[in-house]
Amino acid sequence: MSFDPKPMPAIEVSHLTKEYRLGALQGLKQTLLDTGARLLGKHIPERPLFKALNDVSFTIEQGEVVGIIGHNGAGKSTLLKMLARISTPTRGSVKVNGRIAPLIEVGAGFIPDFTGRENVYLNGSILGLSKKEIDKKFDEIVDFAEIAEFIDTPVKRYSSGMQVKLAFAVATSVESEILIVDEVLAVGDLAFQRKCFDRVEDLIKRQGRTVLLVSHNIRQVERLCSRVALMDHGKLIADGDPRQVCDMFFAQNDEKIKSNAASTVALRAKTQMTGEIELQDVAFLDATGNPTERLTYGSDITLAVTYRVNSALFSPNFGVGIHTIDFLYLATSISEEKFQGRELAPGVYEIRYHIQKFPFLPGVYSIRLGVSAGELTRTVFYQEGALNFQVHAVGSHRSQSMQEGFVLLDGDWFLSDISSFAIGQPVVQG
Repeated sequence: MSFDPKPMPAIEVSHLTKEYRLGALQGLKQTLLDTGARLLGKHIPERPLFKALNDVSFTIEQGEVVGIIGHNGAGKSTLLKMLARISTPTRGSVKVNGRIAPLIEVGAGFIPDFTGRENVYLNGSILGLSKKEIDKKFDEIVDFAEIAEFIDTPVKRYSSGMQVKLAFAVATSVESEILIVDEVLAVGDLAFQRKCFDRVEDLIKRQGRTVLLVSHNIRQVERLCSRVALMDHGKLIADGDPRQVCDMFFAQNDEKIKSNAASTVALRAKTQMTGEIELQDVAFLDATGNPTERLTYGSDITLAVTYRVNSALFSPNFGVGIHTIDFLYLATSISEEKFQGRELAPGVYEIRYHIQKFPFLPGVYSIRLGVSAGELTRTVFYQEGALNFQVHAVGSHRSQSMQEGFVLLDGDWFLSDISSFAIGQPVVQG
């Protein structure tokens, strides 16, 4: 009886921790002062430790394409450096089964006084290629980098874009089982970026490489990766389906934006008040009529606004608007003649505005309110940024949000092959 053994994982990370001592890098003067103080027997307190990685564990199987996302300082690049053996862990272990091609700091090993040709051979050897292998790939590398006429020019004469192009071409020529990519797909001009993306896509789909990809381009991560890991403050907080994990990252980002929005909006918000009416409270209500801070895309929601009327108002007209936190006006609704001819005596009133299928995609927004009164509709109250709120992704694809607009068009798509039809003849769509 025979059986095929299960292939070994490409990468195994177990309880990986990397610590740095804050302030360890300091000026010569301070170093000498601290040394002198120690020689005199004085106690110099140890600087606190910072955990760039904090007990991270995961396994990546051969052929998997894994995206690693998170805010700046989350530990993404530190993790990749551990995997590429550029840095060593404080605790824990990393086991890699296969040859690694790291695209982490492309061009970092270039020597400015060497020509492009000499740096190709130098970088190739650093990445583990033999001279014979580099000879075989040389023309392909130069063609891909689009710098054939400058290949025998010292690299110090290159633009930064040319250097990165050449470095990317060398790094992706390595025939490795594992490819580590850290924010290097957006190199050069737009046409070259397309070439970079196509090459990495080819390595993934046609050659079946194991790939770790770090990028702030979440759409790119979702498209390329079969699995996504989310890091935050050195910890791995989510690992799984790309869409779900990316949605979590967007929501996390929105929470930070929302927490900072109050002060940002308050500085720029416009207000106009005559004192005849004052805003007492503004809140969203859920389907049961209870206050809620959680709005979901496409759900029914009610906005409840409480005003104190200090002087009688005749024919009040209420307005509600939505704007972004950088004051791009998105929508407005006005009660128009709903309360025409009605007089509000001094007192406290609540007005509710019900919105069916809230149309705005996930993100952070703000409410603006207005009240006018009288036959000539004079403004008695106006306030921007009255309530900052966050729309969450439930039943919508979160990455289809702020980068592509604020509402999702609800239409039907049709595709027809019209190649066999003469111009001017009707086409049946379906």
